[in-house]
Amino acid sequence: MPVSKLETQTAAVHQGLAVSGARQYVPAVERAIERAQNHLLGLQNPDGYWLGELIVDTTIMSDMIAFRHWDRSVDPEWQRKAANYILSQQLPGGGWNIYHGGPPEVNATIKAYLALKLAGVPVTDPRMLRARAVALSLGGVPRMNTFSKLYLALLGLYPWKYVPTIPCEVLLIGKWFRVNFWDMSNWSRAMLVPLAIINHFRPTRPVGCHINELFPEGYHERDLRLPRDPWPNLFTWRNFFLALDKLHKFAELWARAGIHPFRRRALKRAEQWMIERFEGSDGLAAIFPAILNSLIALKVLGYPPDHPLVRQTEANLKKLEHQNAEHVWMEPCLSPVWDTAIAAIALRESGVPADHPALKKATTWLLGKEIRFRGDWQHKNPAPVEPSGWVFEFENKWNPDVDDTAMVLLALRLTPTDNPAARDAAYRRGLNWMLTFQCRDGGWAAFDKDCTNNILEKVPFADHNAMLDPECADITARILEVLGHEKYPLDHPQVARAIEYLRKHQEPDGSWYGRWGVNYIYGTWQVLRGLHTLGLDMNQPWLRKAGEWLESIQHEDGGWGERCDTYEDPVFKGRGPSTASQTAWAVMGLCTFGDPNHPALLRGIEYLTRTQNPDGSWTEDETTGTGFPRVYYLKYDMYRNSWPLLALATWRKLLAAAGGPINGADHGLPGVPTARG
Repeated sequence: MPVSKLETQTAAVHQGLAVSGARQYVPAVERAIERAQNHLLGLQNPDGYWLGELIVDTTIMSDMIAFRHWDRSVDPEWQRKAANYILSQQLPGGGWNIYHGGPPEVNATIKAYLALKLAGVPVTDPRMLRARAVALSLGGVPRMNTFSKLYLALLGLYPWKYVPTIPCEVLLIGKWFRVNFWDMSNWSRAMLVPLAIINHFRPTRPVGCHINELFPEGYHERDLRLPRDPWPNLFTWRNFFLALDKLHKFAELWARAGIHPFRRRALKRAEQWMIERFEGSDGLAAIFPAILNSLIALKVLGYPPDHPLVRQTEANLKKLEHQNAEHVWMEPCLSPVWDTAIAAIALRESGVPADHPALKKATTWLLGKEIRFRGDWQHKNPAPVEPSGWVFEFENKWNPDVDDTAMVLLALRLTPTDNPAARDAAYRRGLNWMLTFQCRDGGWAAFDKDCTNNILEKVPFADHNAMLDPECADITARILEVLGHEKYPLDHPQVARAIEYLRKHQEPDGSWYGRWGVNYIYGTWQVLRGLHTLGLDMNQPWLRKAGEWLESIQHEDGGWGERCDTYEDPVFKGRGPSTASQTAWAVMGLCTFGDPNHPALLRGIEYLTRTQNPDGSWTEDETTGTGFPRVYYLKYDMYRNSWPLLALATWRKLLAAAGGPINGADHGLPGVPTARG
């Protein structure tokens, strides 16, 4: 229906009123942006990158204390600080949680209890008594996951025969088989290969204590067996794999006797696979569990303490460690590429000039981190594409990932350089590489293509909820954001399939699940931003429904917040203390609807400007990053500084588009030649 002249004039008047109403927030936003820019620029490393701490639960410190006792390498002063740190994180009720504000969790609580007991804290200490009571209330040792039980078995605290077998022979199974090694997620492969070596040797080293007091009904073997699916569901994949595990255990007896037909070959293959992936990496897969497992594996394979590989692996663990006078704690990995890309985007979008030296250094550093190596991704994605991609960490050449690559591409299209030809070539390589990872159903995953064989989730040692690398809405939408900047048409086959994927996975209330950030706020914001950048009509009912959901969960203080309990039960979605990062995501989500004067949006802007610290930072205690849902969460310390700056900049650009440029804002952003040709 044609639009009348009167309607056009009325719309213009309303737009003018909206801009006028929003302008009252401009002075505070301008001040907040300037402070945030200065603060963020002050955090840049001299080499050009940004690196914030990844704050996690106490389980990795508990594991390190247990390892030092297994290794007979306890440093008393280090152990004192580690125990102090674990105690500092104990909840008032006595347990330990896995995310800020969360309830006590069984693995974290029992691991902490054991670590403190090994460190010499008496079991009669009130803190230990409270921890014991919580552990028992959570089901005790029988409720721990497989990897936790395996660490107990190393210390003689759990029978090996009740730990699910991880056979080395899994590396020998070809891709033709229904369940094979390359169908596992990138991170599971890295954790399981050294564990398979450990499983073969079963190098138990008793530590002179027990934790029988953490079995609710006393230590009894009936509580140690993994439960089977009961009648009438006897013929299930779980029961099949439990029966297969018994066969594996029988074969293990022969393997340790030296007469297993494939064990020697499989063991050697596992050792070679592991050592090969030390090259070009800050440890195996550059993540704590794989690095620690590989160190134990090297030792049980007979590598002496002074062997270069042992020393290198120990040094990689040390890189993850922090100490002060009273505490020692660790990060699970380092995140410089991710942090640098987000910081660079926020600074450039907020008006930092194109020739700013800090951004030039960031671009140079990011370009130096491109991976021109055909890594493990080729097994699931044999496309004849020129190798490219970026990783999360400093060095991890075997495992470039799609999500970091997309974020780096979003940065490279904005950031300045003295060598635009090199930048543009890297951009095109990265884009072409990333596009080959689209999965069968139209989405993108983190590391691999079509890593969705859900039979693997029924394997007995798969209770860490991380065996697969499924495609997800947040990564898919981020890639669409890149393609939107590249002016890909909506009817482009890959774009159309991705949009259909997102429509299919929208929740009934309009939100989207967030796989790599907490949670529905993260997923919904990223989908809205990606689709808006593509040029979709944001007034479509299904997209308006997403915006209405964001409005409906705004808190009275003007912010947004959500906790990790939403992964346990979606009834909690949108609930939780307001945070700077999640408010920023919601603000950017609402900005996609084009109204700078939207009441919920302005309340969000007011929240961000009001809660900013004088130094330009924001305070955030909550956990807003996701490792493995329901198992492992991450607090990215850079999120509280980068995302709010980008949100304020996004709103300012929206306001400028509605009513003309705002003084002082540099919105002339450089483009990168299209890679479609």
